[in-house]
Amino acid sequence: MEALSRTAARLRPWLVRGKPLPNLLFFTDPLRTPDPERVAERLPPGAAVVFRAFGAPDAAVRGRRLREITRRRGLALLVGADAALALAVEADGLHLPERLVSTLPDLRAAHPDWLITVAAHDEAAARTGAAAGAAALVVSPVFPSRSPSAGAPLGVEGLKRIVEAARAPVYALGGVRADTVARLLDTGIVGIAAVEALSA
Repeated sequence: MEALSRTAARLRPWLVRGKPLPNLLFFTDPLRTPDPERVAERLPPGAAVVFRAFGAPDAAVRGRRLREITRRRGLALLVGADAALALAVEADGLHLPERLVSTLPDLRAAHPDWLITVAAHDEAAARTGAAAGAAALVVSPVFPSRSPSAGAPLGVEGLKRIVEAARAPVYALGGVRADTVARLLDTGIVGIAAVEALSA
């Protein structure tokens, strides 16, 4: 976590509606991060938690615990893909997978104060997310990843091309670890995102 936090702190700040975007995103995963509360307690100021419940029966309970921790520690809380859960836990916003990008305009209209980010796995998806009004794009996988859903890595040059084409703030996700994070410094991203690397 320390290496990722230090690198994230060196990235250029980006304001959305007058507020700085988090420079570090922790993506929870029921299998790969079984104790997200412990991670949230250790995240640096200015970071955010992206709570992905994947339909877990205890989602609301765990989400409220994360809300309590993030409020107390001055962190943002986003919920993955589930607007009803985001409302129930009083989250600061929502993270949408590529397949739900078409819902973004209606969500933005219904929740103008929410921070809404969108996943993008290639340049076309990044353009689509930006055009739909995403506050930021989470581009992945940049490096080889242990995620079962990860495709071929984009690499640093692929990430740079997306940053230049997207016309929106970009986070790098996928294989971002202590030994790879320094390679992201000159790519134009505004933040770093990770799953397991922030749990170590």
